[in-house]
Amino acid sequence: MSQSFNYRHLYYFWIVAKEGGMARAAERLDMSLPTISTQVRELEKSLGASLLKAQGRNLVLTEAGVVAMHEADQIFALGEGLPHRVLEAVNGSHVRFNVGISDGIAKLAVHSILAPILSEPKLRLLCHEGEFEQLLAELAVHKLDAILSDRAAPAKTELRITSQRLSSCPIIWCAPSNWAAAARNDYPKSFAHVPLLLPTHHSAARLRIDHWLERERIKPLIAGEFEDNALLMTFAAAGMGVFPVAQSQEREMLDTHKLEKIATCTEVQEEFHLIYAARKVLHPLLQQLFSA
Repeated sequence: MSQSFNYRHLYYFWIVAKEGGMARAAERLDMSLPTISTQVRELEKSLGASLLKAQGRNLVLTEAGVVAMHEADQIFALGEGLPHRVLEAVNGSHVRFNVGISDGIAKLAVHSILAPILSEPKLRLLCHEGEFEQLLAELAVHKLDAILSDRAAPAKTELRITSQRLSSCPIIWCAPSNWAAAARNDYPKSFAHVPLLLPTHHSAARLRIDHWLERERIKPLIAGEFEDNALLMTFAAAGMGVFPVAQSQEREMLDTHKLEKIATCTEVQEEFHLIYAARKVLHPLLQQLFSA
């Protein structure tokens, strides 16, 4: 990058792109139109590429402009939170950890995964549940420190993110007492006539379950599909059908919800991944989770 690169020029370009034109950017910044135009041209000169082009009466981003806008989004989103983070550090008030919880992950597992950092005396934990793609976008602009998910980060992506598998375990099939005997009889072929409650296809585990059923040549009797794992278990505990759960949650399922174990399915693994931005300096709580 040229020595003449200036972050103020980048900021003016960012505002022009967000506002959709020089005039609106000048009005927002309370600056003259020629001044804004000059600043953007200086940025283009320092980068050696045109960032904006005319399309009718509007300005649109060039391919280089799209890349610059993506980087500027990350830079200035991080900068907006800087004063608050510095103030917290000076006051010693909190260690903030913003974690996204993918809607496909088993919620009962979240507490045990985060257990290694929960003893941090100044921890301020913020959990945000959402769809996988939405959480990735928020991680990319530094609104999140990490994502807990049932799958790894996408291998091919422009986002500068990476992931680490924290653990994996087989699933077990559980059932309320009214379906337990029928489910055990000729398992797993019994799943062709015993009602199953499954996660929807937003869950990575669902794809693995479907493949397993196909290999076993079983056409399952699916009585319900649920995006929310806790809702699925609520209906199962009420007697609606048989359902899968990570083996790590077996004790809670059997003791707390008074369900019965049908079988362990080692062919289907529930995975837990921690996804985070690829940086040389990591959030200290990420380091603790990796060590654990």
